Amino acid sequence: MSGVFSHDYKAFPFLVFSASHIAMIMLFAAAAVLLFIFRKGLLRLDQKFRLYMFMLLFTLELLYHLWLYLGGYWDISFTLPLQLCSISLVLCLVLLATKSSAVFQLVYYLGVTGALMAILTPELFLGFPHFRYFQFFITHNLIICTGLYFVFVHQFRPTGKGVLNSFIFLNICAGAAFFANKLTGGNYMFLSRKPENASLLDYFGPYSYYILTLEIAAVFMFLLLLLPFKILDKNKVERRNLHETCKNRD
Repeated sequence: MSGVFSHDYKAFPFLVFSASHIAMIMLFAAAAVLLFIFRKGLLRLDQKFRLYMFMLLFTLELLYHLWLYLGGYWDISFTLPLQLCSISLVLCLVLLATKSSAVFQLVYYLGVTGALMAILTPELFLGFPHFRYFQFFITHNLIICTGLYFVFVHQFRPTGKGVLNSFIFLNICAGAAFFANKLTGGNYMFLSRKPENASLLDYFGPYSYYILTLEIAAVFMFLLLLLPFKILDKNKVERRNLHETCKNRD
C-alpha cells in the first residue's frame, strides 16, 4: 500500500497541537454547536441521521482493520475492541440502533470522556493527509457527537446512577483488558504501560500508581459531565418555586 494508505510513518508525521490537530479540535467544537442549533430539524430526520452515523462509524472502523490487515500490521495485541474508545464505538453503534437509555449513560460518560481525551492528546503516529489521521479524528468526533446527539435531539439526560453504572462497567472492561494484556503482550487501556507519545498520563505518576489516579480522574470527569445537568435541574426547581410563590401571592 502506498501514499495516504501506506504505513510510512516518517512521510506523514503527526505533531500534537499542530495546525492539523487544532483543525480537528475545532471540527469537534463546530459539530457540537451545529447539533445543538439544528436539534429540532434533526429530530424529524432522526431515523435516517442515526443510520448515517451508524454506517459512517462502522465503515471507518472496518476500513481501519482492513488497512492494518492488508498492510500486514493487524495484530491481536492491539486490534481487539478493548481500548476505551473502541469499547465506546461499539456502544455507540448499539445506542444508534436501539436508542437504549441504559447504553446512552455509558456512551455519555465513557465515550465522551475517553474520546475527548483522545482528541486532545491522541496516541497517533500518522498525520494529515493520511487515511489514519482522518479515520482517527472523525471516529472520535463521532463518538462524542453520538452522546451529544441524544442529549440535544432526544433530550436524554445523564444521571447519578449512570455515573455508578459507568464506573462499574469501566472496571469490568479494565479487568478484561488486563487479562488480554497478559495473554497478548498488549497494552489495552494503557494498563501495562503509558502510551509512547506525550499524554495526560505523564502527569498521573509512574506505573502502576497512575492506574489508581486514572480511576479517580474517571470519577471526577463523570461528575463534571453530570454537573451542568444538576445545575439546570436546580435552576428549574428554583424558577418553579418562584412562580408558585408569586402565584400564591396573587
